[in-house]
Amino acid sequence: MSIKSFAAKIYANWTRRQIDKWAGKPFETQQKAFRWLISHAKETAFGKDHNFESISTPQDFAEKVPVRDYEELKPYIDKAVQGEKDILWPGKPLYFAKTSGTTSGAKYIPLTKASMPMHIAAARNAILCYIAETGRSRFVDGKMIFLQGSPELTEKNGIKLGRLSGIVAHFVPSYLQKNRLPSWKVNCIDDWETKVNAIVKETIKEDMTIISGIPSWVQTYFEKLVDASGKPIGKLFKNLELFIYGGLNYEPYRPKFEQLIGRPVNSIELYPASEGFFAFQDSQEDNGMLLQLNSGMFYEFIKSDEFFDENPKVYSLEEVEKGVNYALIISTSAGLWRYNIGDTIQFTSLKPFKVRVSGRLKHFISAFGEHVIGSEVEKAMMDACAKHSCSINEFTVAPQVNPEEGLPYHEWWIEFNKTPKELVAFAKTIDDSLIHQNSYYKDLRAGNMLREIVIRSLPENCFNLYMKSIGKLGGQNKIPRLSDNRNIADKLMEYLN
Repeated sequence: MSIKSFAAKIYANWTRRQIDKWAGKPFETQQKAFRWLISHAKETAFGKDHNFESISTPQDFAEKVPVRDYEELKPYIDKAVQGEKDILWPGKPLYFAKTSGTTSGAKYIPLTKASMPMHIAAARNAILCYIAETGRSRFVDGKMIFLQGSPELTEKNGIKLGRLSGIVAHFVPSYLQKNRLPSWKVNCIDDWETKVNAIVKETIKEDMTIISGIPSWVQTYFEKLVDASGKPIGKLFKNLELFIYGGLNYEPYRPKFEQLIGRPVNSIELYPASEGFFAFQDSQEDNGMLLQLNSGMFYEFIKSDEFFDENPKVYSLEEVEKGVNYALIISTSAGLWRYNIGDTIQFTSLKPFKVRVSGRLKHFISAFGEHVIGSEVEKAMMDACAKHSCSINEFTVAPQVNPEEGLPYHEWWIEFNKTPKELVAFAKTIDDSLIHQNSYYKDLRAGNMLREIVIRSLPENCFNLYMKSIGKLGGQNKIPRLSDNRNIADKLMEYLN
């Protein structure tokens, strides 16, 4: 055992104890975070506009500060982007994480001196919790890779900006620099296909022990490695220990991964976003992700099926229930106040508080009043793949409101890795799963308002071609699991045989 591996074990056990302390006192931890946030932002423009000086409780906070999304907070963010100080948080942001916007073009999410270390600590702690639980630490001596965006940054009014994954690349600790791949030069390649090919050449003879990224893009990397080497990943990288992922549910991809690797590999799910690093899987015995209550963020929750009501009830951490879909509302040390990030989560545990991502507020199908969400279509897909011994590369779902004949239906666009023998039976399994999960869908099917789902089987590489056509191939970009319109579906129609 190397000195680094031995030290990692000691540090991991100490970190686990610190996490257990705050996780065991969740309400006290959140109250402390709330008071700290309010006290530090009193003299900012936002704090003065919303009378932070008079806020002493979360109830005061809710009365004085409305829930906002990016568009509604944008007037303040624009001032910070222009280089003004003390707008949302004391001083100027260290960085802006640039993401794709909806109605206003690019979004600039502030990262501050207070918030940036929280992103790094959460990612590190996820691995340390794994070491503390399993006692396995030799993998820290091997090579590790994160398939990410370019670390090259630009500057706007004296503040650096780039993709979150590229910004984070600047914070890799020195003791990991020798272990980290790809090289800086390869990581800066813009074209995704060229970049993946270069990463394959750079890593094919290395001792890779940790591989991280969005499942769909890591699968592409694995497939290219297998093609180039003629070996399964598990024989190519004999000491591969961990797959670390976020952004997409791994379960629909797991069978294909295990086929490509040739053996099971432990995995850790993360819940990072430009707005904050919210949760990570802290145990191999539990798929739930530990909500980060001690990371300079204060959380509130709104039931997703009440979110668009005129005055929806806001729930505190003390009031949440397991298995309910909540919109996640955050206040952070980056200056995002009662900010709706657009994600929906469910609590899988209340002692400690653990969550899973269930979808997006804007990514659902309710063309007929069914309000089917992301977690439901993913479970239906997993149920069908398991029952029919098949696997997929990617899929998305859209409504067909005006079919040429017959009743409307949900249209499933699927790129299979291993096609089921009977597509009709496969479709029925998906439909039955949705009926079981969603009472609204069940009623619409029973009332002959919808017919059984229709599957469109796409040729290989269609989703990559689609993503390339819209300039979003690779990096942290991903296909929405479902949408309430046919924008994606109509484009995919071009790829049908």
